[in-house]
Amino acid sequence: MTAKKLTPRLAQLAEDQLDQAQSALLQSLRSGPRGKGVSLGGPFGCYMYAPELGEVIQQFAAFCRFKTRLPKRLSEFAILVIGQMWKAQYEFYVHAQEAERAGVSPQTIRDLKAGRTPTKAAKDERALYDFIKELHQKRRVSDRTYKRVQALLGDAGMVEFLGILGSYTLTSMVLNTFRVPLPAGATAPFKEPGL
Repeated sequence: MTAKKLTPRLAQLAEDQLDQAQSALLQSLRSGPRGKGVSLGGPFGCYMYAPELGEVIQQFAAFCRFKTRLPKRLSEFAILVIGQMWKAQYEFYVHAQEAERAGVSPQTIRDLKAGRTPTKAAKDERALYDFIKELHQKRRVSDRTYKRVQALLGDAGMVEFLGILGSYTLTSMVLNTFRVPLPAGATAPFKEPGL
C-alpha cells in the first residue's frame, strides 16, 4: 500500500549537529537495551529536540519494551494493536517484524494491518486485543474483559501492560504529529488519512 508522501515537520538532525544534551541522549539510547545501532530516525530523532524529556521517555519506553513481565509475543502484539489504531506507519512497520519473530502469526499481523479483528489469533492475544479495543472505545473496561487479561498477567502484569499501551500511544502520537518517515525503501502499512 503506497502512503501519501507527507513532509516531516522536524528536520532529522545529524550527529555532528547535536549539542551536549542531545549527544548525552544519543549515548544513553545506545548504551541501553536498543544497542549501538540506534540512529536519529524514528521517534528518537524527535526526542533530540527536547533531550531532557527525551531521556525520560526513552527510559520508560525501554522498560516497557524490554523489561516487563509480559512475554515478548504479547508485548509486541499489544504494540501492533496500538500502532494500527493510530495508523502509526513507523511503529507498525518496525514492530510487525518484531512481532513475527516473537511468535505472532503472519495471519494475525495481516488482520491487524487491515483493521480486522484477528479471529484466528491465540486466545491470550485475543484477550489483549479485546481489552485494548474496549479501553480505547469506551475509556473503561468491563469486569469480564479485565478478568480475562488479569488472569493471564496478574496484578503487576496489568500495570506493566497499561504502561506498554501508554508508552506506544505516546510514540504513535509523536510519529504521527511530526510525520516521521519510514526507513528508506520501506512500504507504508497504511494509507495516510486525509486531513
